[in-house]
Amino acid sequence: MGQRHLPQLPSLERVRSIALGPASRKLVRAPAVRGLAFFLWEKRWFFIALAVGAFIMHLPTPEKLSPEGQIVLAMSIVAVILFVTEPVPLPTVALMIIVGEVLLLGIESTDVARSLMSDSVLFIMGSLMLAVAVVKQKLDKRIAYLIVRMTGTGTFNVCMGISFVSGLLASFIGEHTVAAMMLPVAITLISLTSDDPRNVRRLAAVLLFSISYGASVAGIGTPSGGARNAIMIGYWKEFFFDPADPETRKYLVDYVTWMIYAYPVFLMQLPFVTGVLFLTFKPEYRSIARAVVKLRRQIEKEGAMKPADWLTICVFGVILVGWMTLSSDIGLGTVAILGATLFLVLGLVRWQDLNDGVNWGVVWLYAAAISLGIQMKDTGAAHWVATSFLDLLGTVGVDSGIALWTAVSALTTGVTNTMSNGAAVAVLGPITLNMAHAAGESPIVIGFITAISSAFAYLTVIGTPACTIVYSSGYLKTTDFLVVGTRMVVISTLILLFAASVYWPLLGL
Repeated sequence: MGQRHLPQLPSLERVRSIALGPASRKLVRAPAVRGLAFFLWEKRWFFIALAVGAFIMHLPTPEKLSPEGQIVLAMSIVAVILFVTEPVPLPTVALMIIVGEVLLLGIESTDVARSLMSDSVLFIMGSLMLAVAVVKQKLDKRIAYLIVRMTGTGTFNVCMGISFVSGLLASFIGEHTVAAMMLPVAITLISLTSDDPRNVRRLAAVLLFSISYGASVAGIGTPSGGARNAIMIGYWKEFFFDPADPETRKYLVDYVTWMIYAYPVFLMQLPFVTGVLFLTFKPEYRSIARAVVKLRRQIEKEGAMKPADWLTICVFGVILVGWMTLSSDIGLGTVAILGATLFLVLGLVRWQDLNDGVNWGVVWLYAAAISLGIQMKDTGAAHWVATSFLDLLGTVGVDSGIALWTAVSALTTGVTNTMSNGAAVAVLGPITLNMAHAAGESPIVIGFITAISSAFAYLTVIGTPACTIVYSSGYLKTTDFLVVGTRMVVISTLILLFAASVYWPLLGL
């Protein structure tokens, strides 16, 4: 006999719905309603940001601002709100910027794609690859142990040591490079302290920010510390130097002269980095002695340096020399990608390691931020913001002396946290220097204030590659940058104003 098929019985929810009528069906749908309400509340800042952007776009276009510039400003404000509140993953914001440039600004998608892949983006991508290669060979552990042996196991001293090493290196070879080198070192100390990121979140914050802020404050120290410095030196020469007038030779600022004026400003900021971080985050551990014990055991177990370790050091040394000698010709990004290629060719790292270890979302995030910064410059939005701000200063009488210096620093700080520091100086430099000449202020002083303030990109993930690189670790939140960055901006600004009013006059400014 064939098997009989029993009729399908109604579910319990169906039985209750039939027995109790429409009231029951409302109860059955309640979880879905609650789910929708939870989704809307969780994403509230996403919808608020879109509403703010739409409102700005539909305002009357201000005088001297193009419609495209107004759209770019709206997109920038939306992006900043989403960066700070993080209702969606940050790479989502990057994708929204790309789509917005095509749909709202009417830019060809091919042109948008070109703006995404700049040398800075190649550098971020290559640097993250190099960091994975260093971890693969476990050199990060040896470097971390070397630093701890110099500083001791106290958390405060370790952070001071990391900031000092990061700053000393970044003042000559650039903060991008140093952040990529030091990230694996900090992650090693964090992971050995606890396997659970929730137990070391504040410790991770002070160690990682020690790298990014230590490198950021140091980038002002020498002309090779950042592109913004070279840009300002070029502006001084172009705007004020006259070969027929010997008096204008003071505008030919060379490497040593820049260091005399700017390096002490970096050194004055450096001790405050660790203090601000400890006051802000209060790490869970006063000492990382247990992590150091584990670290020493692991190093002893691995034994002496192997040929692959020495080869890794040699390759990294070649990359450093390339950054210092070839970057002006072929770019920092090309050197970084070449270094990653060498690691792959020599078999020191596998592509699967790079694919798994690199936070590709961070690469997209930085690429989109740079692309938006380009549109701010090309549409005139950045210039409009700068000139409007300076016009406002004139109406309130803030057009000379320390009040003007403070305003220039605040303007530069605001702009540099939404676009790269090099682009910020490129846009603001001509405006602030011409304003200095018209106000009877020293263009050298105003130029230094503009260039140095462009390093105060502490507030956002995309303010500088150093911040972007440490954010890729996954230990930090975007709100962390805003909280501690605000305090760093205040302290750095006060130190800069002190140097401009007390130290630089001693040098003849």
